[in-house]
Amino acid sequence: MARRVGNRVSAETGEQAGAEETTTLKRALTTPLLYFFILGDVLGAGVYVLVGQVAADAGGAVWVPLVVALLLALLTAASYAELATKYPRAGGASHYVTRAFGPFAGFIAGFCMLAAGIVSVAALARGFGGDYLSAFVTLPVGLVAVLFLALLALVNARGIKESTRANVVATVVEVGGLAVIVVLGAWLLLRGDGDVGRLTELGTPEKGAAAAVLSGSVLAYYSFVGFETSVNVAEETRDPRRSYPRALFGALATAGAVYVLVGLAASAAVPTARLAESSGPLLEVVEAAGGVPTRLFSAVALVAVANGALLTGIMSSRLAYGMAKDGLLPATLTKVLPGRRTPWAAIALTTLLAMLLALTGSVATLASTLVLLLLVVFLMVNTAVLVLRREPGEADHFRAPTALPVLGIASCVVLSTQIEAQVWLRGLTVVAVGTVLAVLVVVRRTRRADGDARNPAEDVRNPG
Repeated sequence: MARRVGNRVSAETGEQAGAEETTTLKRALTTPLLYFFILGDVLGAGVYVLVGQVAADAGGAVWVPLVVALLLALLTAASYAELATKYPRAGGASHYVTRAFGPFAGFIAGFCMLAAGIVSVAALARGFGGDYLSAFVTLPVGLVAVLFLALLALVNARGIKESTRANVVATVVEVGGLAVIVVLGAWLLLRGDGDVGRLTELGTPEKGAAAAVLSGSVLAYYSFVGFETSVNVAEETRDPRRSYPRALFGALATAGAVYVLVGLAASAAVPTARLAESSGPLLEVVEAAGGVPTRLFSAVALVAVANGALLTGIMSSRLAYGMAKDGLLPATLTKVLPGRRTPWAAIALTTLLAMLLALTGSVATLASTLVLLLLVVFLMVNTAVLVLRREPGEADHFRAPTALPVLGIASCVVLSTQIEAQVWLRGLTVVAVGTVLAVLVVVRRTRRADGDARNPAEDVRNPG
């Protein structure tokens, strides 16, 4: 399905390629740790709340939109695999788009990705303080969100190895909770309380089968996003050209299999209408089957939410750090802890912004623009991978078949047509803010370049 590109470096790109191998971040991630990082980010809170909404849009055959969403996610994942192994450094989408189209487009891509990450962390923080926590204790959601984010920042600053080891434990718990749902669904069927006929019901009274699959796939697509965050830790991965594709595609395949099994179990175990109306659809399966305390499953859901927030927080801080290295954000954000070598300044800024959003918006409001912002980023990344084929790279790297990024571009366009108008308004507002800031960045860089040209003896170089 893929091939590798030979080791060739032109005189024009040699300096840049050499710079790619230098890093101030610690290379501590092995292939298994990276696999669990990606799997933990994908198997986040989404599956615990979105199965019911997918059922509302698509009908009882929840597994169909999940399979379609997985295939669409794999298209863009192939582009990320090529770029992350070709340019293994923090900054991710922002760095790739900057190389392909310049700092203006790169800033917009990075800004959208950064905004999506911070919004996601804020939404998960509020989700942590919501219904699942209420099974144990009732506290103000805002207070819980702030304390929760502060604790995550400390774990993040502690180190990438410590963060990802915590993620391994949390991911095992998450997968265990989803495995319980699959077993309970099978048990319900065996005792004659389920209905396998619902697994072929595709469509709703308002939508035909095709429209239902497309609409449901947009929601299901949200369950698979998270893989894109992993490119921001490529600079902290040992042998990323070998490790990253294996970890990425292995994690997505695992998540896809788990999601399909969960969709089959939930749909067969619980009537579609009941599933669609529930804000905790997997709890409906637990209650229908019996035998498993609902508090225990609530605890598993809390672990899933916390793990997703931790990994997205890692991504956001590394992205801010990488953009600062490219000269797209203030250089202060490149500061790292001397011993831990983690980007403490970027962690502090992204955490403070997430706290502010968590205190001023609801989960629904915070989450509604996430998919749209990511589609903007994915469109730019899929285009960038084609443009950057003119740069051979310094060492062997993963190369996706050309058809995949082309289909990835088409998938972004198709999915964006299913986004509601009010979400477009919020998303375009974020893009507009990013555009204004991008203009300021480009103007500043141009003035700096002009100053360098007038004073060549000073040998002051643009960090981008």
